[in-house]
Amino acid sequence: MSDGVRWMPRAEAVSRTSVADAVLTDLREAISSGAIPVGTRLPAEAVLSERYGVSRPLVREALRSLQALGLTRTRTGSGTFVIADRLNPSTTFGDFSSRDLVEARPHVEVPAAGFAAERRSEQQRDELVRLCAEMDASDDADEWVRLDSRFHALVAEASGNAVFAKTLADIRDALAHQSQIVNLVAQRRAASGREHRRIAEAIAVGSAIEAREAMRAHLSEVERVITPLAAGAAPDAAD
Repeated sequence: MSDGVRWMPRAEAVSRTSVADAVLTDLREAISSGAIPVGTRLPAEAVLSERYGVSRPLVREALRSLQALGLTRTRTGSGTFVIADRLNPSTTFGDFSSRDLVEARPHVEVPAAGFAAERRSEQQRDELVRLCAEMDASDDADEWVRLDSRFHALVAEASGNAVFAKTLADIRDALAHQSQIVNLVAQRRAASGREHRRIAEAIAVGSAIEAREAMRAHLSEVERVITPLAAGAAPDAAD
């Protein structure tokens, strides 16, 4: 196995808003195109940091994302190796499969959003709006996923239904993992942010119909990305 020392990143790769996303995208494209062949050992973090002109923590974040997508594997003491040139993320999230989540979420989160519009407190309303603003402002992928998980849990809590709230609490880690994969594969953070804001606004004004429809539309987009992965195909990127 060889080091990927002949490959060089594109100069424009780090000119985007999210530097870690730019590094990840460039590495993904280099792997999928064969510029970094399967079996290659990637350059060390320090080398990648120098080549991209970014900090080592940002490189580390990109490398973690590559592994989450099933493209690389890190071996302690040996380095990070390319193991696939096509996306192969795990479609099992903790104790739940992607199918489990896709099938169950609409039956829990859609009605929960409707009840939240009717029952939410002013504090819950304000927190939902604040979470949307924090997601829009966040450049950190892990922080965004944490905020996303809190948003969905809060909608269930605001429904005033203990079964919905407990269900979301029980699957929260699985949802966070699924959210991470969806964003890595389809780069949906901006689109997802708009969908979350639509949900929050409907709940804020007390429209149960609009809240249910907004949540249903959001979960449909998640299903659109996740379902092809379970079948071994790559989904289309979202706008």
